[in-house]
Amino acid sequence: MSTTRANARAGLAADVLAACVLVYLGLRSNDLTPAVGISIVLFGLVLFSFVEYCFHRWLFHGPVQLLEQGHRKHHEEPQAYDALPFFLPPVIALLLAGALSIVLPASVAFLLTGGIAAGYAAYGLTHTIFHTVRFRRPLARRWAAAHHIHHYHPHSNFGVTTPLWDILLRTRYLAGEKRLAS
Repeated sequence: MSTTRANARAGLAADVLAACVLVYLGLRSNDLTPAVGISIVLFGLVLFSFVEYCFHRWLFHGPVQLLEQGHRKHHEEPQAYDALPFFLPPVIALLLAGALSIVLPASVAFLLTGGIAAGYAAYGLTHTIFHTVRFRRPLARRWAAAHHIHHYHPHSNFGVTTPLWDILLRTRYLAGEKRLAS
């Protein structure tokens, strides 16, 4: 983990760049129609949102002490600059694209990984903005509030970029209602 502001900013920039490069590499081969290419990227985004939810719910709030302790630190100090070293997520994305290109056409592997990387970049940007900006518009306020609620009710609202999985898996916080999932 790195705790510097420079690493956090470099990480956000590197994540966006990695997503753009992967999508560009996937699109430049011209072996897919634009509609199929866009569909693969969108599938990668949705897939990332599910991975984000799973990591947050079952690893960061789960039995793996190292991950749980690191995440608890975020709950205690939400505006701290705790982040992976800026180069690590793009390297992981490139390794994933390489591994997927063994079993999928390279264009599909790049587009799928580009969508996943775009989801990770969106997560990083969204999470940073939620903890640094006070929104005025109702929709943005509601979106940010869902994450802030998680800091006070840590067994709900695990999705940062979307409430989709919290709704489907019944972990969305609703005031006054009891949860069956834990």
